[in-house]
Formats: sequence, structure tokens, C-alpha cells
Amino acid sequence: MLNSIRIKNYILIDDLTVDFSNGLNVITGETGAGKSILINAIDIAFGAKANSDVIKKGADKAVIELFLTNNKHDLKEFFDENGIDLTDEIILTREITQSSSRARINGTLVNQNFLKEFKEKFIDIHSQHQTYAFMQPKSHIKLLDNYAKDIYGKDLEKYKQLYGEYTNLLNSLETAKNASNATEAQIDFLKFQINEIEEAEIKETDEDERLQNELSVLENAEKLKELTSSAYWTLNGDDDSITDAFSKIKMNISKAVSMDDSLRDVESSIIEIQELIRDAANTLRDYSQTVSDDTERLNEIQERLFVLDKLKRKYGNTLEDVLQTYEKLSAEFFSIEYSTRSVEEIEKKIEIVLAKLKNLAKKITESRNNCAILLSTLIEEELEKLELAKSRFEIRITPTELGVNGADNVEFFISTNVSQDLAPLAKTASGGEISRVMLAIKTIFAQADDIDTVIFDEIDTGISGKAAQSVAEEIAKLSKFRQILVITHQAIIAAKADCHFLVTKEQGEFTSIEIKTLSDEEKIVAIAKLASGTNSDSAIEFAKSLLSAN
Repeated sequence: MLNSIRIKNYILIDDLTVDFSNGLNVITGETGAGKSILINAIDIAFGAKANSDVIKKGADKAVIELFLTNNKHDLKEFFDENGIDLTDEIILTREITQSSSRARINGTLVNQNFLKEFKEKFIDIHSQHQTYAFMQPKSHIKLLDNYAKDIYGKDLEKYKQLYGEYTNLLNSLETAKNASNATEAQIDFLKFQINEIEEAEIKETDEDERLQNELSVLENAEKLKELTSSAYWTLNGDDDSITDAFSKIKMNISKAVSMDDSLRDVESSIIEIQELIRDAANTLRDYSQTVSDDTERLNEIQERLFVLDKLKRKYGNTLEDVLQTYEKLSAEFFSIEYSTRSVEEIEKKIEIVLAKLKNLAKKITESRNNCAILLSTLIEEELEKLELAKSRFEIRITPTELGVNGADNVEFFISTNVSQDLAPLAKTASGGEISRVMLAIKTIFAQADDIDTVIFDEIDTGISGKAAQSVAEEIAKLSKFRQILVITHQAIIAAKADCHFLVTKEQGEFTSIEIKTLSDEEKIVAIAKLASGTNSDSAIEFAKSLLSAN
């Protein structure tokens, strides 16, 4: 459940902490006061899109923190896979800056995919957008399957795995058929390319670079001998050499050290330089004596480089590219050889898997039909409780081609009037009816899922009187086994609250939003204003009567 939220520098909020309770949490306030900001902040924390516009003017970043308690899920493996420490209270942090946003769970960075899966385990935000999504036929099969997961969920999971195998086989068959259709000329050319690279026997991807360096040495052997020999004689070859000069310098400095010990470091440096020059001179002498113009080796290198350059021109800019091309050509050739033999084998596998799929799909269809009848009845009963007594609700299942969800189309149909035929849910008439239909569906589905917190953003749109009373009772009933957050304009719903929050907007030098947890006395005043717009004596008495009725 959602224990609390802390919001900092978000839209019109400076720094605000709100603690929620079990049961029914009601949020009220004047129109335009900013009630939905709280719900939007929760949604953003769980990964909804957010841009820099939500950062409060003058701030560098906005921060939203949710403090959650896990009551229903084994999260250890889920958290371990993502390198997250599992604690009794889980802290979800979303930070939005001018250039980016990031989310953390218990201090560990997480991505959008993780947040999506995490949200599905914890919270269900029912907004106008979700009402639209619930009304679209494409979501109906998922709703039905989720409700009935304990009945045919394992069969559906097995079906989806098998369907994945089936689609892979179809793709393999298409590849095999395309490959097996290669002409003899294409196959011969492929063999030629593979053999050409194989015959080069490339062992190292930097061979050409090493050979180029060796070639440069052989081509310039005489010049290299002349240069290194001359350098050697300058360093160590005659009486005027650098080595002799350093010997004289060292002798003089050594005498000076005997007179002034502070020159000892200079003496050490000169000795070190003298040794380095001597080593360099010896290396140059050895090099000048060994370098040679090996004509036979020169020809070998030129021939080898010619072969490698030819391969690079044909198969890639580098030897590494050439070897990658070789792997690709070899795989293609193997595929052709294999495919010619495997088309029949794959077709037989497809036939076997398809038969299994059809049998499973048939079994799932039967289960869906049975669950659809039961679920339709339960939703009709909820609609009756919500003052839509003459409503009919039907989950229609029609056959379709095999797909990832089986062989069924699922769509919700409803009629809220006796004289009206059943019609797709997406064509439901008034806003008040839509709100109650959505609440009925949500009430039934909430009893089947593992989500601990359900948020209703103005579920009471377009209703009043007896219908509002019914909605209030259903929400209160739902809050007995779920934590509920609801934004409402209805006094009768607010009166059912276990915890009542009032949102106000202050218009001073700067506009700001405050959210206050109301005391029992403050609840009476807030409900009175919801009911009549005033806190007159009669409105106060009416509010007290609503509260006492609970």
C-alpha cells in the first residue's frame, strides 16, 4: 500500500508530505485547487511521462518520493534480478531535471520497463484516460483473462509459449524456403567467396599493419643502417663523442661534490644520463649491424600484402571486417545446405504444434465462455447496486483466427435502458452512467487482482442523489479489502472517508498548493461546504448526519 508521498518543487508545490491511511482516503477541494496534481505526481513517480514543465519556477529539479509497503507480492527475485535491496518499506523516487528524468527504487536506478512492471503489482490509477482504455474492445480480453487467471491462466500461459514456438517455426520455414530456392550459380559463387577467404589463412586481424611496418624497414634498410650507425658514432664513437663529453662533465662535478655536497643530486642525474646515452648507443650499434635488405623476405611480404589488400577491397575495409564477412557467408551457405533438408522437417513440426495450439485454444475458449457468463452476472449485480437496475451486461466471445491470445475476440456489451438493445461498451451514453459502469467493472476486477491500492480520479462525474449514495457505498465496500484514494465533489462520498484531505490554493505573492489532513471537526465543515457551498448551521447539521450514518 501507499504509506506516504513527499513532493518537492513540483508545479505549485514547494515541499509537501502527505501520509495516507488504510481504507478510504478522500481528497476534496475547490474546482481548480489542484486536486489532480497529487494523483498525477503518483502516476509520474511510477513512470508516467514527465517533462521539465512540472518543475516549480525557480527550482533546478522536481522530486517525488513514494513510501510503499508490500503486502501481497514476493518481490525478492524481482528485486534481485535488478540489483535492488528489498526492505520492509520500499522507497520509489522520481527526479525530473531540465534535461532528463530518472527513477530509483531504494536508491538503485531503474528503467521504464521495471517501473511499468512494478506499478502493475502495486497500484491502479483509474482516471478518465483509463476509462477510455477500459471501453476499448482491445482491452477486454486482457481484463477477462486477468479476472479468470486462476481458472485457465496456466492453459493460457502454456498456449502463449506454444504460440511463440509456432511463430518461430513459421519464420524458420520462410527462411528455409527462401534459402532452398538459391540457384546453383549463387551457391557456386558463395563457395568461391568462402574458399577465397579460407585460403588466405588469416590468423590475426593486425597482420597487414605488422607487415606494412616490416616492409618499410626492408625497403629502407640501407638508409636505416646509415642513420643509426652515424648516430652511434656521434654518441660513442670517437674522442669528441657525447659519451666522452659526459665523462669529463661527470669528473668535474664529482670534484665539485667533494667541495659542496649540495651538488650530489646533479652528479646523480649526470651519471643516470650517461648510462642512458651508453645504452642508447649500444642499441643503435646492434641495430645498424643487424638490419639488412632481405630481398626474398621483401618479396614474400609484398605478395602477402597483395592478397590481403585484395580481400579488403572485396570483403571489408579491415581484416576484422573480412573475417566477419566470412562468418556471414559461411552461415548463409550452411543455411542453404540445411534448409534444403529441413523444409519438410519444419513443416512436420508446424503441423504437430498447430494441432496442439488448436486443442488448447478450444479449451481456453470454453473456459472463457463460462467465465464470461459468470462475470457478466456479477457486473449486472454491481450495476443494480449503483442504481442501474435495468441494465444488462454481456461479455461476447466470437471466434477469430489463431493469435497470441487464442482464437477469440472478446468485447463488452451493455444496455442501461429496458428499451435499448445491447451495444458495445464504447457507445455507452451519459457521463454518469459511464462512471457507474466503470466502478462496477473495477469493483469486480479489484476483487480478483493482487493490487493493494486503487485510485479513482473523479469517478463520481455526472451523478447525484441516490446514484451518488450507491457509488459511495460501493467505494466504501471496496475500501474494506483495498486501500482507496478518491478525488470527489460528492459530500456523501467524502463522508465515508477513513482519512480526509483538503486541497487549497493560496494566491499570495506566489501561487502555492497545500494539502491538509482534516480533523473530525474540520471534516464536518469540509463536507458541509461540499454539500451546499457554505458552512451554515443547516449545512453543518447535514454534514453531521452524513457522518453519523456511517
